[in-house]
Amino acid sequence: MRGDRVEIVIDAGGTTKTYEVAATRAGRRVEVVNRRGLVEVTEVTRGGAVVRTARFMASRVLALVEYPAPRRPGNGDGRRPGAQ
Repeated sequence: MRGDRVEIVIDAGGTTKTYEVAATRAGRRVEVVNRRGLVEVTEVTRGGAVVRTARFMASRVLALVEYPAPRRPGNGDGRRPGAQ
């Protein structure tokens, strides 16, 4: 969902570097996968096509913070107002 973003803090040998991957357009989302010693952060379209990918060695990742997109104002349960 547009507005999703992930911030990754990496140990860069005595200093830290911060990277950010964000869903830049409506309908896109950010996915995080941790496998085989790698952390992979990917921006994906509705159809599943990968737009961009960032890969980091898991042993170097200090922090990975996910910021979900703000929810739309409403009643919060996903139903129409007045529906029973």
